[in-house]
Amino acid sequence: MAVTKEQVLSALRQVKDPVSGQDIVTADIARAISIEGDAVRFVLEVEAARGVAMEPVRVEAIEAVEALQGVGKVSALITAHSEKKVPDLGAGKKPAAPQGPQSIPGVKHIIAVASGKGGVGKSTVSANLAVALAGLGLKIGLLDADIYGPSQPRMMGTLARPKSIGERGMAPVEKHGIKLMSMGLMMREDEAVIWRGPMLMGALQQMLNQVEWGQLDVLVIDLPPGTGDVQLTLSQKTAITGAVVVSTPQDIAMLDARKALDMFRKTGTPVLGIIENMSTHVCSECGHEEHIFGHGGAVAEAAKLNVPLLGEVPLDIEIRLAGDAGAPIVVAAPDSAQAKAFVDIAKNLLQVKALQA
Repeated sequence: MAVTKEQVLSALRQVKDPVSGQDIVTADIARAISIEGDAVRFVLEVEAARGVAMEPVRVEAIEAVEALQGVGKVSALITAHSEKKVPDLGAGKKPAAPQGPQSIPGVKHIIAVASGKGGVGKSTVSANLAVALAGLGLKIGLLDADIYGPSQPRMMGTLARPKSIGERGMAPVEKHGIKLMSMGLMMREDEAVIWRGPMLMGALQQMLNQVEWGQLDVLVIDLPPGTGDVQLTLSQKTAITGAVVVSTPQDIAMLDARKALDMFRKTGTPVLGIIENMSTHVCSECGHEEHIFGHGGAVAEAAKLNVPLLGEVPLDIEIRLAGDAGAPIVVAAPDSAQAKAFVDIAKNLLQVKALQA
């Protein structure tokens, strides 16, 4: 027996909107219900800034509809409604919002880890750098700002859901001594985020400013690859201490890394240093060292731009295996040469003048 729209609406009425307290049908959030055979689709339409906070509601709504007899696959998207424009008649104006980059209360330094292209190991570096800094006695947070391709939950070995605090706040998940927030913690691991720009930017701002980070020495932000909306929004709206650029040694990767470096220069974001990842490979059987992706590209670029070369990380299967298993190599094998490479990078980063204040 096919499910009806009325049955779907009835199921959705069991799901509450955490802000209004009403169910999501009465609050006019659940919309565009479509039924094709045993497949049900609908959208949750909210303000862009509420995108992240509504993820648990979306999951609950899907589960409520899946419980109906005759329902097979259920999919739901969060979308942002357009705000109504009101003519400005010059009366009753509210004070202007603060302009320029804003700091995050309790967070001493914010370090963005970036790359010009994907596939250079930026997320692996971010996770290991965060854990290495924590191992040096600092209070560290890690924000996975790659909304479309979050990988830090897997890297850090947790799928725990962030807990809500009040109407709009969230508490980060803690793992390996790190406070972690990621879009991947609020949805199934194999599920895609299908959002346009406003939702993306709203999610980023919410994870930065509505998460109770507490007192942190450093918040490490794992940026998506490239030089797009997330990087620009972060540079314009958040007081970043500086950026670290990750690249492999090969010429093509360095071309893209230069674009990331140029973006930070144009947005006035200090570059704290460059990390050369997959720098060299040492055969575990014979000890032969081979530069699979070339060698020294990041070294030369750092010297050219007069920015620190923070370190070189080898191409090693143990680093990959540790990340896939949910324990960065700094945690999984703290006495290994691979872990030492990341610890040395963390120590070198702390020597950068911008982090001395």
